[in-house]
Amino acid sequence: MHLERLNGLRYEHQKEALTNCCGSSQWVNEMLKAFPFGSENELLKKGEEVWIQQCNEKDWLEAFTHHPKIGDMKNLEEKFASTKAWASSEQASVREADKEVIAALAKGNEEYEKKFGFIFIVCATGKSADEMLQLLNERLPNDYEKELKIGMQEQAKITQLRLQKLLLS
Repeated sequence: MHLERLNGLRYEHQKEALTNCCGSSQWVNEMLKAFPFGSENELLKKGEEVWIQQCNEKDWLEAFTHHPKIGDMKNLEEKFASTKAWASSEQASVREADKEVIAALAKGNEEYEKKFGFIFIVCATGKSADEMLQLLNERLPNDYEKELKIGMQEQAKITQLRLQKLLLS
């Protein structure tokens, strides 16, 4: 969808498109107020600005709930149908991983969520399952505040990539 088409969509369709990029209601509502956008750069810049300057912990945690756990392909298919194509391509390397890595990801995800209260967020695009497992293991010792900030930064990367994909779809 080109920018002109996105700008011309009805409000509810713009909202749906933006929600597929980032699950924070605050982020989506602030972005909706900024329509129309004059350029792709303006859209991307506003997306980042809203995420960093106008969203907070509650908004970040809400956005995290809109992602499947890394490696949880069943959950991806069932719960996240609206973003399945994007999330599936973002996690493509997991489909090729061996069973031990997938099992270790599942175990690590469980530990992570138990410790922090939210799922492990990583911008998976271009990363192998082994790399994501390594990152998960490296981040598990972090404290809540540090990990929340990392998750927020990873969500920002994901949102930027999804906004770009939206304009290409």
